[in-house]
Amino acid sequence: MVAGHDIGGGVAHHLMLAKQAEVPCMAVVNGIMYDSWPVPGVARFRDPAVAAATTSDDVLAARRVSVVKALGRPAGEAEIAEYLDPWTDPRVARSWLALAGAAENRYIQEMLLLQSRTPKLLVWGEDEPFQTVDYAEFYAREIPETVLVRIKSAGHIPMKNEPKAGALTEFIVAER
Repeated sequence: MVAGHDIGGGVAHHLMLAKQAEVPCMAVVNGIMYDSWPVPGVARFRDPAVAAATTSDDVLAARRVSVVKALGRPAGEAEIAEYLDPWTDPRVARSWLALAGAAENRYIQEMLLLQSRTPKLLVWGEDEPFQTVDYAEFYAREIPETVLVRIKSAGHIPMKNEPKAGALTEFIVAER
């Protein structure tokens, strides 16, 4: 079983479809989908001039905005600081800028999803601000063996908003 959140959703798709390891089922929680990547906030860094003009402090400030938006609820400074801690290292910012610059959706779009018979679960916060739920709805309609579970009043990290939402656990247990 493989599961991924956000960009990890793309990694989960790759692992499932590359056939280099057996992946009997896959779950994606508010992750990138084959038609939603890269989001505009990431796509702009494909321009080398934009990436070159972006400092580590710029990345950290943008991450702060993203964390608050992703939580989808009020958060204290200590919680925000915990999420931001890895981003205070300039190497992390440079690495992220390199990854963002390489963001390419053709690899995701070329995947053989339409032929995939692997059971797939999408767990999505209805208030997701980045990868909106309409991407998950489209995916669930188009891709075989896909179930979408929508989490009401949840944002980008639905398990933070609704920790008792057991869809992921139920899926893993059922597919064993």
